[in-house]
Amino acid sequence: MIRLILLSLIQSVLMCGAQSFFKVAASHMQPFSWTWTFFRDSLFTNWWLLAAGFCGIAGMIEWMYMLKNYPFSIVYPLSSISYLLGMFIAIIFFKETVVWQQWVGVFLILAGCGLIAR
Repeated sequence: MIRLILLSLIQSVLMCGAQSFFKVAASHMQPFSWTWTFFRDSLFTNWWLLAAGFCGIAGMIEWMYMLKNYPFSIVYPLSSISYLLGMFIAIIFFKETVVWQQWVGVFLILAGCGLIAR
């Protein structure tokens, strides 16, 4: 079970990384237009977008491994670890304010994960 929790943690880090890189990539993009300039300057040279894709693909590969080797009824709820990681990323990297109700919600979700993983 420790191995599965570690795999879930790594997979959650990869997927949270992907979403965080997508957010940064989007902030570096120009307003959308169907022009070569938009695609060249906003997509093809956006290294944040490449990092998001790398993390996303690595996370999906690990997800497939987990689904193949562990029960879905345990693996899927453990992916909720990403909610906690997302909160920390929002605070640390994006300087967002997280109110106490959000923390309570995340900890209730994690308590449910703990019950499922037993």
